[in-house]
Amino acid sequence: MTTIMIVEDDRLLLEGLAYTLEKERYEVLAAGSYREGVAYFQSHSIQLAILDIRLPDGSGTDLCREIRRSSGTPVIFLTANDTEPEIVAGFDLGADDYISKPFSMEVLLRRIKAVLRRTGEDETGMERYFIYKDLKVDYGKMTVWKNEEELKLTTTEYRLLEALAQNSGQVMTREMLLDRLWDQSGNFVDENTLSVNIKRLRDKLEDDPKNCRYIKTVFGIGYTWGDG
Repeated sequence: MTTIMIVEDDRLLLEGLAYTLEKERYEVLAAGSYREGVAYFQSHSIQLAILDIRLPDGSGTDLCREIRRSSGTPVIFLTANDTEPEIVAGFDLGADDYISKPFSMEVLLRRIKAVLRRTGEDETGMERYFIYKDLKVDYGKMTVWKNEEELKLTTTEYRLLEALAQNSGQVMTREMLLDRLWDQSGNFVDENTLSVNIKRLRDKLEDDPKNCRYIKTVFGIGYTWGDG
């Protein structure tokens, strides 16, 4: 499982980032200061560091410099000050990416996946591909193929398929799926939205939606993938 360290002094933002990444099956080390960040880095194996530039007891650039003394761990900077000199200074220190506040969680997740792919650290504890019957899911590219033809899924449909596929063999309750489908912008996903997206996904996946091979209903509980 990929371990990501976040160093951010805004407690609400830190908790939100940690919650989002943990839902994506990353292991998260959440630090609120430079000192905590150094301690985590020295005591854990970290595959990615997300660093706020301005910290109460130091700076993200100093922490990046500390990391670079002994490691090539990828670094993404977060900052409210996106002036060109600061951005250039960050890249000169060896930063792999730079994100200006405010930002959407979806954009951050895409940046994280891109950095991990570029640096060869994309090891989230799951296989890169999921193959079942004539269906192939590429988790890295977030694409789905059936009989060598790419299916056009919405973001919600893809996240729903991913949640079921990653838990193949287990029953996913409606509550569990609703938690996984919680909108990245914080918008509530309700029971009706879940039912609508299950139907739409089945229409795209199944040859005969009345005789489902992929998404099966467990009445009164939720859904399971395939033969689960």
